[in-house]
Amino acid sequence: MFISEIFYSIQGEGVLTGVPSVFVRTSGCNLRCRWCDTGYASWKPEGEEMSIEEILAGVSRWPAQHVVLTGGEPMVARGIHVLAAALRARGLHITIETAGTIAPEGIACDLASLSPKLSHSTPLPGEIESAWIERHDRLRLQPEVLRAWLDGGGDYQLKFVVSAEADLEEIGALLAALERAVPADRVLLMPEGRSVEELRSRSAWLVDVCQRTGHRFCQRLHIELFGNRRGV
Repeated sequence: MFISEIFYSIQGEGVLTGVPSVFVRTSGCNLRCRWCDTGYASWKPEGEEMSIEEILAGVSRWPAQHVVLTGGEPMVARGIHVLAAALRARGLHITIETAGTIAPEGIACDLASLSPKLSHSTPLPGEIESAWIERHDRLRLQPEVLRAWLDGGGDYQLKFVVSAEADLEEIGALLAALERAVPADRVLLMPEGRSVEELRSRSAWLVDVCQRTGHRFCQRLHIELFGNRRGV
């Protein structure tokens, strides 16, 4: 598998915020979000080839019971189902952080952290090749794939990156298209930003939105604690 990094930190986002976790970041992605903060695993994938045994050895260096498979997009990684099964066999809790564009197909997963990409994620002309812009916009939202994740029987969260109040209309439309009774507190609204200042500038009004809708406010605790850098 092509792995960008394996590191031990605390979960900075979602319902497990604060939980010590080992992060296995695969390198490679089928999307190109314009505000992506892990370009080294998506826009310009970097890393090294590792066997499943080497990855498991890396995970076992730390005492955490929670493992996060992230990216890039971990579901495009060759061998991801085998890795997840091996982690499950060790009794570890598995979170998969995915954009929800690739069906789970029975993958071992305790928490599906689904992050559907809204229209503001699409790169602008000149930022990347036009073919990637078209591909991203075509692939970024796939309700039928998201339904497969929701129907898989495990726990899930729907985590949306929000940059403006106009995004709420898109979120509402997608939730309706899912045709599933998604509890309000399983919808997480996270301010878009790669710095503490950007996050704080969008947090106050987003908290107000969460109070009105019952959705969960999603902070980026790792940015607050460590800044926007690798290995955190």
